[in-house]
Amino acid sequence: MKIVTIAYSLILAISGIFFTYEGAELALAGGSLYYFIFGLLLLLAAFLHFKADVRASVVLAATFLLTICWALWEVGLNYWGLFPRVLTPLGFLIISLGVVAFLRPAPRFGSLGVLAAAVVTFLAFFGFSFKPFQEVIGERDPSFKIAQVSNAPDNWAAYGRTVEGTRYGPFNQINRDNVRNLKIAWTYRTGRPLDPGGWASDQNTPLQIDNTIYSCTPQNVIHAIDATTGKNKWISDPGVRPNSVARCRGVSFFRDPDAAKGSQCADRIIATTIDARLHEIDATTGARCTGFGENGFVNLSDRVGQSQNLLYYQTSAPLVARNLIVVGGWVSDNQHRGEPSGVIRAFDVRTGAVVWAWDLGNPQTTREPQDGQTYTLGTPNMWSHAAFDDKLGLIFLPLGNATPDYFSTGRPPHSESYNSALVALDIESGRERWKFQTVHTDLWDYDLPSQPALVDMPNDKGEMVPSVIQLTKRGQIFAFDRRTGQPITRVEEKPVPQTGHVSDELPSPTQPYSVGMPTIGGGALTEASAWGMTSFDQLWCRIDFRKRRYDGEFTLPGLTSRIQYPSAMGGMNWGSASYDPVNSRIFVNDIRIAGLNRLMLRDEFNEYVKTHKPTLDGHGVAAMEGTPYGEVTSHWMSPFGVPCSQPPFGTISAIDLKTRKVVWQGPADTAKNLGPMGIALGLPMRMGSPTYAGTMTTAGGLVFFAGGQDNYLRAFDAETGQELWKGELPVGSSATPMTYVSPIDGKQYVLISAGGAAHSPTMGDYVIAFSL
Repeated sequence: MKIVTIAYSLILAISGIFFTYEGAELALAGGSLYYFIFGLLLLLAAFLHFKADVRASVVLAATFLLTICWALWEVGLNYWGLFPRVLTPLGFLIISLGVVAFLRPAPRFGSLGVLAAAVVTFLAFFGFSFKPFQEVIGERDPSFKIAQVSNAPDNWAAYGRTVEGTRYGPFNQINRDNVRNLKIAWTYRTGRPLDPGGWASDQNTPLQIDNTIYSCTPQNVIHAIDATTGKNKWISDPGVRPNSVARCRGVSFFRDPDAAKGSQCADRIIATTIDARLHEIDATTGARCTGFGENGFVNLSDRVGQSQNLLYYQTSAPLVARNLIVVGGWVSDNQHRGEPSGVIRAFDVRTGAVVWAWDLGNPQTTREPQDGQTYTLGTPNMWSHAAFDDKLGLIFLPLGNATPDYFSTGRPPHSESYNSALVALDIESGRERWKFQTVHTDLWDYDLPSQPALVDMPNDKGEMVPSVIQLTKRGQIFAFDRRTGQPITRVEEKPVPQTGHVSDELPSPTQPYSVGMPTIGGGALTEASAWGMTSFDQLWCRIDFRKRRYDGEFTLPGLTSRIQYPSAMGGMNWGSASYDPVNSRIFVNDIRIAGLNRLMLRDEFNEYVKTHKPTLDGHGVAAMEGTPYGEVTSHWMSPFGVPCSQPPFGTISAIDLKTRKVVWQGPADTAKNLGPMGIALGLPMRMGSPTYAGTMTTAGGLVFFAGGQDNYLRAFDAETGQELWKGELPVGSSATPMTYVSPIDGKQYVLISAGGAAHSPTMGDYVIAFSL
């Protein structure tokens, strides 16, 4: 027993030295004095344990009570705020009680009772981590309705089911009463190459046309699958050899009203590739539509300033609007000035000819540049999905930024009013009808990632207005009259930080805030909100907070490291919103991870890249050639690999568009496959993880989601947010679910692509359909 006592004394002493030294550093930096005091008390307890003095446990009990008082004062009853503050000193106390209880040959009943009480307290408090703490508790709403629908088969014919981008399945065979009975109906394997490096990610939402599912792999191989049985019909491989970020979020569909039924390419699957090509396939046979472009292909890199290292290509599904295919493109950020153009082009759906082009840097170019010139280089691009209102004849484009993201001086002047802007174009002419910029002089990579959602919502007078909802990485939700671009809900320009930037930068003094709609996540970080799984890494994060530059949202990039929150990951990202038209609700998922960013002068950066490899997607380590700086970005993490921002790390929220309030909000998933140092602990703690992909809602009063970090497809009650069902997947998913009714057996299916959760080394090639 003496050896145990000495060993535990040593553990307490080392811990005490750590907290005393690091706590003093935090206190001297203007932070909390608690950790310094905690360290001294641990040292006293270590000394008493070494002397085999039972008063060591008394000291640790007093330390625990002191900690409770301090923690409640600092974070109140916030469970995740209390978690690292309470459990660490309670753990020290429990071990001490155990050692003391067995110091004597015959342990006293009282000692064992105190030990048991402490253990029960620890387990009970830890057990609450498996409970989903809803930030907004959902309640039953007497006005909530389950839609009365026919459940007749109806195609999921676009990325968001329709070109309005609402992800609403008008079926209620599967509903709140029976969703618990969902089982796997069939599983399909694509056989795609798996990429443990993480550059290939399956983010695909398949289409369903009649009795066929059309699914694409990150390498752009298209699979036609029987929607009822899951059997393969055909496979089309465009022969892509990716050398960068491989994505295929979906394909598109066109049914030619002028073609004879059953003729070649009467129904067409339209897709883009990660080597910048647009191609068409006969939806029935998988054969090339040879009359489209050159043998079925159009070269999208033509006239955009493409370089040999493929900085420009497509990762999102093209928009099919009337007889046009509207295409933007992904551009690798932060490589150099004058990267490929962000031009938006419309191609004839039958021939592949350019019908119009919108080059925001040169309005005179309405189709193709003359005399071998290119479209304007370095302009903001659209890497996400567009939406279309056929009645108004308007296309809605969520734009990104002119590169680089973190330094604006020298950007093309015509681009500044379009960075991070929502733009409406006329479908016939491709000319601009209106625009709204969500970030001025964007220095944070707050490009618009989400497909706009075309919904109907009341204005301030209570009048129903055709609206467009735009989600942002900032967690801001903007709502516009889609006819005019005027905000339906109040938007205010607010002053933002103006210090810390490099001397040749001129930041915007204000930024737009959508104060008439709820903000999802966000909020100001503080030293007290810095987190960790234990008191050890929480202290590290608190010290690190004091070392970094942080002036709140819109902290400017500079030569010293800054914390950015929300980070460039989001807020809301490319998953977009889903919309319940019957109850006028939208459902959104978000990411709550802080980021770090620093600019480096060129000489320092050139030394840095000798030991740090630049990243393929332009984030992490990027050269920003043509500017005086390189840049480095990362997540703000503790040494244990745990975020320094407090849980939840991702949530799902329901927003009532009538009241413009969040009606429920809670963690989307668990940390079952996560853990410190990247080691999955298998503990399904409901802290919510960063959420990718998006939600899908149905007429059955359900919201489906699978884009968390554990391996489940979940169904939530759309009224209250209660989790009603979860189906385990063989691997995680980074894709948005979809649903359909089979025209063969009349059953409703819910389908998901499962290729691996974001950032997970465990990957797969599954397309899985569930039914009752």
